Amino acid sequence: MTTAVAPSTALTAADRCDRCGAQAYLRVELQTGGELLFCAHHAREHGDALKQVAVTVQDETHKLGLD
Repeated sequence: MTTAVAPSTALTAADRCDRCGAQAYLRVELQTGGELLFCAHHAREHGDALKQVAVTVQDETHKLGLD
């Protein structure tokens, strides 16, 4: 089950996307215990697959002001 959660630690400019190295706005905690970080672009691109393996999702894409 995927749930959006309040951040325990806010993502910063130092947190980088595991796919491309851009600033991360999404943290995904995996069922296996690891975590992945994604920029908004790759979070959207891989969203369906992430929902299948995520325990929690910390989504801070609202910081981009693209709503």
